[in-house]
Amino acid sequence: MSVEIANETAEVIDLETMRRLAAHVMTEMKVHPEAELAVVFVDEDAMTKLHVEWMDEPGPTDVLSFPMDELRPGDDDKPSDPGLLGDVVICPTIAAQQAIAAKHSTDEEIRWLLSHGILHLLGFDHATPAEERIMFALQRQLVDSFADSERS
Repeated sequence: MSVEIANETAEVIDLETMRRLAAHVMTEMKVHPEAELAVVFVDEDAMTKLHVEWMDEPGPTDVLSFPMDELRPGDDDKPSDPGLLGDVVICPTIAAQQAIAAKHSTDEEIRWLLSHGILHLLGFDHATPAEERIMFALQRQLVDSFADSERS
């Protein structure tokens, strides 16, 4: 799996851990080994511009996902098709604000946002309460299993 990560902010982010998390999520979701993902960390100004341009909403947001080849999760018999999964854009300063409200670390919030963004690229959504339950439970499972793998 190709995971390209760029930090375009002054914030300190453990890019190697984020790369491993992205690869873990993609592996667990049976994404094809040749699939490609890009992750970019941007400041609030850049995120505001993207949010206005693509979502027609004012102000910055925490994470945006831009799917490319509309890949879907694979299964035990067959991984997803190869291709470009897409881009996940995260704003670490918004993540830091959300982390305070959630009473956990910014690093944990960024892990949540990265897994959340990848799930959106794979077609998951949270527009209804049922979708939200499914997506957020899967997100929790993926972040927890990654944390377990990092401890071993």
